Amino acid sequence: MQKSIVTLTINPTLDRSTQIEVVTPNEKLRCDQPDREPGGGGINVSRAIRRLGGESLAIYPCGGPMGETFQRLLEDEGVTHRTIPIAGWMRENLTVFEGSSNQQFDFDMPGPELANAEWQRTLDELADVDPPPDYVVASGSCPPGVPTDFYQRVSDVSKELGSRLVVDTSGRPLRLAAEAGVYLLKPNMRELGHLIGETIESEEQQVAAARDLVEESKAEVVVVSMGAGGALLVTPDGKAEHLRSPTVPIRSRVGAGDSMVAGIVLGLARGKDVRDATLYGLAAGGAAVMTPGTELCRLEDTDRLYRHLISREIDDV
Repeated sequence: MQKSIVTLTINPTLDRSTQIEVVTPNEKLRCDQPDREPGGGGINVSRAIRRLGGESLAIYPCGGPMGETFQRLLEDEGVTHRTIPIAGWMRENLTVFEGSSNQQFDFDMPGPELANAEWQRTLDELADVDPPPDYVVASGSCPPGVPTDFYQRVSDVSKELGSRLVVDTSGRPLRLAAEAGVYLLKPNMRELGHLIGETIESEEQQVAAARDLVEESKAEVVVVSMGAGGALLVTPDGKAEHLRSPTVPIRSRVGAGDSMVAGIVLGLARGKDVRDATLYGLAAGGAAVMTPGTELCRLEDTDRLYRHLISREIDDV
């Protein structure tokens, strides 16, 4: 039986993706028909959890015509959600794949400015979840109007609920969340450097920085994502281990990090230990880069890659 998961996304987006043969300046560029998908950190985590056969509740602010389309798309995917009505229009991001170079161009918008009452209501909605969730995933950037200590406030609410908080963000919001203390942090190498105020230049420095976060009670678990290099896992006992990613053909990196978080949290919610859950997260992240545009992981790919990772470890023993 799966434990309960709530995702909180303060800056959701309607993601559009398209393709063109060549991106050329000062010309009218005629693109392929675009795909539209609901997006944003926690939203993508909930969508990926659903694709992996799990369940979660997604909480997010929503407004404007894009917001109406967003809700319909999320309902079509069967994701359980609660919206916070806002006056502004939900943002819309664009991903363009250039066929001639196999390069991808991502255009991220800042999002609408939220009034104090709007972002505060997202916290109130989280606090009112009954029964309290076992896991809370707070992920993504903060739009204008939202204080930089927003994720710190999410930590406070999660502690009151008795929920384990997973945070995946960047910059000052990440640092303040760590100061408040969370269950699991998932920074990348650059974000880990920002957390400690240094540039990470060696594996030894990376391990030391992640261990410091655990020893200073900023996180019980740290998973440093390293892209194709896998992930560094540091557990509550201070043990550090480099887990390798599966080798897969790359079609798009959009959503890989969110799929990884989804795999980790769903693995934990299904009773896996943190190491095994991280391997499942690596499999989900690997499955995501195999899909085009802004599409997330697929269940069959994730399960196949996970079995591969497990068998590879057995062969390495």
